Amino acid sequence: MKRIFLLFSLVFLIFQTGCAKSLRYSPEEIKDFPVGVQERIKNSEIDIGMSKLHVRYSWGGPEIVNVLPPDTEGNERVEWTYKKLHLFKTRLIFTDDKLSQIISTEPGIMK
Repeated sequence: MKRIFLLFSLVFLIFQTGCAKSLRYSPEEIKDFPVGVQERIKNSEIDIGMSKLHVRYSWGGPEIVNVLPPDTEGNERVEWTYKKLHLFKTRLIFTDDKLSQIISTEPGIMK
């Protein structure tokens, strides 16, 4: 019985830490952003067209950053990678500081 309780407690704690929201910004820092971007940041959401700063405020810093070759027009490209619970991976591609592509195995990330 004790083992089952400990196992249940451990699983519960793991899921709680994955769901915890930490504030990565102050209201003062995002007040000049467009209202839609502010709402996405407050809800920990991202969307195509957001800047690296917007995404950092919304999701925090990435685990991995890769500089990609420029696109055919010579625009700078960077890939940010986020991992969750060692099960899901989301790659964000920025072109000239704007989020241009979202590639994810996490349910609910892709619309």
